[in-house]
This record gives sequence, structure tokens and C-alpha cells, in this order.
Amino acid sequence: MLISVFALVILTTVIAGTVLVPRFLTHHVRLANAPDQPRAFGRDMAWLAIQTDDSDAVAAALGLTGLRPANWDSGIGAIYDPEVSDGLLFISPPVRGWTIVAGEALPVPAGSPFIDKMTPLLKHLGKQFRSVQYFASFPIIDFYAWARVDKGRPKRAFAIGEAGIIWDLGKPTSEERRLGLSYVEVRGITERHGDVGGQLLLHPTEENVFAVAAGWSLNPMTLEGFKHPRGVGWIADAPRSWRPERARRVA
Repeated sequence: MLISVFALVILTTVIAGTVLVPRFLTHHVRLANAPDQPRAFGRDMAWLAIQTDDSDAVAAALGLTGLRPANWDSGIGAIYDPEVSDGLLFISPPVRGWTIVAGEALPVPAGSPFIDKMTPLLKHLGKQFRSVQYFASFPIIDFYAWARVDKGRPKRAFAIGEAGIIWDLGKPTSEERRLGLSYVEVRGITERHGDVGGQLLLHPTEENVFAVAAGWSLNPMTLEGFKHPRGVGWIADAPRSWRPERARRVA
């Protein structure tokens, strides 16, 4: 098991715990629909970057419901507000050829015993859009992730938590290599004190996630520096099927 049960409990509680709250709770979200410029975000957040100018097509592909118009300021504010962010996603207006979907309600990459719901979602979106990318940064639990599907083909998926690597599919991209991240397996010597083997990990940081995002598509922390037409996106309810779910044991 790549991640301990204790760490998984923390992971699902902090990242997706709000999704587990009964959905009959009423969202009191004050949304503005006056077009505005992009707003920065990314810290303590998960997001998708999808290569398209058609944000309506993104919402349809994700199966989102309860769409309400929201500009950047109110949309980003809603997904960060702990009192109203339960199960909410912000779908941005297009910016430099990309549509962003942000919110803690996105599926979380997780090892056993939880079902991986992010990989199927990326593959599904990859059939409809040229490039689909996923990023997450939650320093409070040392959880960082990035993944991409290009032209329908998974290219890279990496995620790491407090207990170790959860995802590691495909070869590290040039953007990752430039960061100097290293995951070197150290083989132990039996019955030798101080040498138990395992992996030598140079743990990523939040800034590493932003650097990979910048190389692949957009660094969300720099969006406010973009000169871009004003626009309006959407706030939507995440599908119930995205909730964390334990895998069933097969006898």
C-alpha cells in the first residue's frame, strides 16, 4: 500500500470531506455576473486546465448541473469560502485558449483502498479536447499532483502524499526534469543496521506544482498579470459520483 490508511483518512477529510456532507445543505453563494479580468488562485486547491475556448462544452463534458453565471472574482471567492464551497466548482471563461475548472470537489487521486476516479475522468475528457491537465496542491497534508492527457493519450500522471507516491505513470516531462525532482529507488541490504531500502524522495512543493503548470499550460497564480478580455464563467455543482468511494473487496 503506497499510502497509509491514516494518511488517506486525512487526505479525504481535508480535500474531499466537504463533498461527503449531505447535499441537501443550501448554498448561500453571492455570485456576480459582471465580466471581469482573470483572478489568481492555486494555493490549497485542485484544478483542471482544458485546451478549449468553449467553456460550455467543458461543463457539458463534465456532466455538471446547477450552473449559475459567475465572474472570476465571485467564482474564485466561492470555491475558497469554507462556508459555501461544499461541492462547488468554478468553470472559468476561456483564457489564452484554456478553460479552467477549479474546486476541492474534483476527484482525488488515491491509492488502495479507494477507487481512482480521476484517471477515468481525464481519459473521458481527453477524447473530446486536445489537452486535459490536472493539478493539485494541498501543503497541509503534503499532497501534490499533476497529470496530462494529450490527443486522447495519457502522457504523465504523478501524485504524492505524506506516505509516499500515489501516482507515477509515464516518463517525467522536461518541465519536471528542470525542477530537479528525483525519485530514486534505494535497494536495502538484508540485516544491515541503518539500511532498510525503499525510495529516496525529493518531495515536491507547491511552487513545483505551479512551475509544472506554467510549463504545460497556465500558472494560475499569474493570471492577474494577463491582459485578457473580460469574461464570465460558471459556478456549478460537482457530480455526486465524484465522491470518494472505497473499493469493494473481492473474496
